[in-house]
Amino acid sequence: MRRIEAQLLIPGRGEPVVNGVVSIDGETISYAGPAASAPETPGTSDTEDASDAEVVTAAAVMPGLWDCHGHFLGLRGLDLTRLVHDPIGLRAARCVADLRAALDAGVTTVREVGGLGLHLARAVEEGVVPGPEIYAAGSILSTTGGHGDLHSLPVGWVADFGLRGGELRLCDGPAECARAVREQLRQNAKLIKICASGGVMSEVDHPIHQQFTAAELAAIVEVAGLAERVVAAHCHGKPGMLAALEAGVRTIEHGTYLDEEVCAAMRETGAVLVPTRTIVEEILAAGTAPPYAMTKLRAIADRHAAALAMAHESGVTIAMGTDIACTGADLPDSWGRNGGELPLMVKAGMTPLQAIEAATANGPLTLGPQAPRAGMLERGYRADVIILDADPVADISVLADPTHVTGVWVGGRRVKG
Repeated sequence: MRRIEAQLLIPGRGEPVVNGVVSIDGETISYAGPAASAPETPGTSDTEDASDAEVVTAAAVMPGLWDCHGHFLGLRGLDLTRLVHDPIGLRAARCVADLRAALDAGVTTVREVGGLGLHLARAVEEGVVPGPEIYAAGSILSTTGGHGDLHSLPVGWVADFGLRGGELRLCDGPAECARAVREQLRQNAKLIKICASGGVMSEVDHPIHQQFTAAELAAIVEVAGLAERVVAAHCHGKPGMLAALEAGVRTIEHGTYLDEEVCAAMRETGAVLVPTRTIVEEILAAGTAPPYAMTKLRAIADRHAAALAMAHESGVTIAMGTDIACTGADLPDSWGRNGGELPLMVKAGMTPLQAIEAATANGPLTLGPQAPRAGMLERGYRADVIILDADPVADISVLADPTHVTGVWVGGRRVKG
């Protein structure tokens, strides 16, 4: 049994509790609330006795962060053609450092929307390497010439890369799209990721243009739904967003050109926006993307910030995601910088508590039937917990600095501190 006593308990959804206690029994939370009502004597699980009881004190305790849009790619830069050229073993080895960096930043769950996450999740589950819980999509599904294509390489190379299990899977037509979904399900993907519009990091497509047809989108959502998986749609442009929402996707990733019509459609369908301000701000400041990407990034940057503000004001459900993909603290958009998304959400008009809710309690909403009982400090919830040496409600930037995260528990097991 672990007992955490904090000056402020932030439950994830709802008002904070002054002088709070969280009790962890095995893999779950057995109590979370005011210290005055906390059990005097810790209970014990079947695998623990009273001698295992531990008391920890902190300035604040809250659920672990959910990064609902990340990529474990093992890349040392933003040149995506390195996916084909760098050996997968090298990239996977780099990702071990990314897993550690995520934990140190207070990230206890990652919804990995394209990358090596399916394989890394198994290593984490086996206890071979420490890391957050990973819900992975497998390969990103894209049309030929779409955002998930590598336009500077021969199309046959990219197609072959995807068929051999690479992170980018080209598929055209409803039948091939259905097959591509089934390939990811065969590897136990927990969700499906698609590119419903053009993007920034792809060379020749336009971020506004819709890419999959309505029939292709319907096939993808239908096959995923048969296995109780939801679909995450990368989408900047309005045409792709409306088509994806009509097909039944669960989340819109980025949402740059959303408007009131899109917001209304998202509220009606219960879709979640994962805005990913981090990648826009960090790459814009660093200027390290290829020239074609920097041109597109500058064109969308202000509109992307305005879209988050509009979605929030319109009552769209928002979950935190960063689009972090690089290995190494010396690089922008790298693992360990995840908490920097929260100040960016506050800058767009959210309160600190609303940003924390987006980064914790709203995370499981992005997974549909695959969602765990997690993201909040409540009895019976998975014990994914972090403690801080300062109050993030008073200063949200606390969560952007991993040194303020003094303890991390994943499934009841302490992995930091």
